[in-house]
Amino acid sequence: MARLLIVSNRMPVTIFKESGNYNFQQSAGGLATGLKSFLKHQEKLPGFKLDYLWVGWPGISVNEKKETDVLKKRLLKLKYWPVFLSETEMENFYHGFCNRTIWPLFHYFTSYVEYEKDFWHHFKKVNRIFSEALLEIIREDDTIWIHDYHLMLLPQLIREKFPKAKIGFFLHIPFPTFEIFRLLPGAWRQEILRGMLGSDLIGFHTNDYTQYFLRCALRILGLEHDMGRIMLEDRLVQVETFPMGIDFQSFHESAKSALVKKERGRLKKEFKKTKTILSIDRLDYSKGILNRLQGFELFLEQNPGWREKTQLVMVVVPSRAGVTHYLRTKKQIDETVGKINGKYATLTWTPILYQFRSLDFPSLVALYSQCQVALVTPLRDGMNLVAKEYVASKSADAGVLILSEKAGAAEELGEAIVINPFYIEEIAAAIKEALEIPQDEQLKRLKAMQGRLRRYDIFRWAKDFLLHLNLIKETQKKVVTRILDGYRESLL
Repeated sequence: MARLLIVSNRMPVTIFKESGNYNFQQSAGGLATGLKSFLKHQEKLPGFKLDYLWVGWPGISVNEKKETDVLKKRLLKLKYWPVFLSETEMENFYHGFCNRTIWPLFHYFTSYVEYEKDFWHHFKKVNRIFSEALLEIIREDDTIWIHDYHLMLLPQLIREKFPKAKIGFFLHIPFPTFEIFRLLPGAWRQEILRGMLGSDLIGFHTNDYTQYFLRCALRILGLEHDMGRIMLEDRLVQVETFPMGIDFQSFHESAKSALVKKERGRLKKEFKKTKTILSIDRLDYSKGILNRLQGFELFLEQNPGWREKTQLVMVVVPSRAGVTHYLRTKKQIDETVGKINGKYATLTWTPILYQFRSLDFPSLVALYSQCQVALVTPLRDGMNLVAKEYVASKSADAGVLILSEKAGAAEELGEAIVINPFYIEEIAAAIKEALEIPQDEQLKRLKAMQGRLRRYDIFRWAKDFLLHLNLIKETQKKVVTRILDGYRESLL
C-alpha cells in the first residue's frame, strides 16, 4: 500500500510528563483536526486509501536516548514519528523566527518583525533536524506532504538527498506581496523560496497568495512561470490554489446530537432575552479582536434601541504565552471589554460575556448553532475555518456571518456580510444589518454557503492536492522525455 508521510511542526498528539510517566494528549488546531478527519475517514473517498505516518515535534524536550527510543516505539504504534528538539532550539526556532519574524511579516504586521540572525540560524537548524529525522524512515515510493511556514526549507533539504522524491508543500497562512516579502534580508528570502521550490507541488489557500508567490519567484529568483508551472533545471514545479475545507458533516450532524442539544438548551435559557453575536478566536493580534470590540461599542452607541436586546459572546482561546505582542494584545482586550461593560452594563444585562479559555467540541458546536450572528474579523488570515464551522453548524436555524474581506474564506463565502475589518464604522453597520436581516433571507444565504462547503470539504481538499501531486510527477516524466527526444534530434 502507498504510504503518505505528513510532516508538520507539531504532531496531532502532545506528550507531557506527570509523576515520572509520559502521557499523550490530543493536540488542538485546524490543521491537526482537519487532517486527522481526512486520515480517519478515508472511506469517504472511494478508491482512495493510504497508509500514513505523521512526523512532527511531540511538544516536549527529552534528553535521555533511552527515553526517546521508548517514546518512538510507543508513537510508531499510533502512526506518529517524533522529532525531538531541545528547549533552546524550540525557543529560537518556534518562538523566535516562526512567531517573531515570519508570522508578523506574512500577516503584514511589519513593525512587529524581528530580524535576529540567531533566530534564522535556528530556523535552518531545525529544518535540517526534520530532514535528518525523515531520512530514517523515507521509502522510495512515499508521498511526502509538508505543512506550513515552520518548514519552508525542508522540501529542498529532502530533495538534495532524494532527487526523485514525491514532495508536496502547503502553506496555511497568507503568502505576502513582493513588497512585503522583500523586507526579509536577501539571503533569507532567496533560501526560503528555493526551499519551497524543492517541492513538486506548492499549494496556497487563495489565488492571490499563489500569484504573490509566483511574483516573488520571478522578481527574486528570476523564475518565470506558465500557468503556475515553473521549469527548474532538474524538474517542473506546479504552484496551485487549494482552499482548505472542513469536515462539514461532522459539524452539521453534531449540531443534532443529544449532547449538543442539551448544551444548546442551557444556552437558550441563558440568552432567552437577547440575540447573541459570537466571537471566537485564538489569541492573536492578526485576528482583529480589538477592532471587533470597538465596532461593537460603536454599534451600541449608535443604536440605543438594541441595548439590553443583544450580547456579544466572546471566547478567546489562549495561545503563544510569553510572546510580547500576545501579552500586550491580551491586556488590551481585557481593558477594552472592561471599559465597554462598565459604560453600558445594567443590573440585569452585560453587553459582553467574555471567556479566556478553550472549548470542547460539543460546547463549540452548541455556541455555533445557538448564536444568531458570528463576527469574524481578522486583519489578515490564510483561510479562517471558524467562519466555515459556524455556517456548517447551522443544521436547522437561521444565522448570519459577518466576515472580513482579509480572510481567505471570504472568496468562498460571498453570501456573508463581507466587511473591511480596519473600518470600525463598517463593523458597527454590519452588526445592525445582521441583526435585522429577515429569517428567510438568512436561510437562503446559509443554504448557498453550506452547499459550497459540503461539496469542497476537507476530504475533497486533501484528495485534490494529492491527485495534483501525482499528476505533476507524471507530467515531469513526460517533460524529461520531450527534452531528451529534442536533444537526440539535435545530435542527428
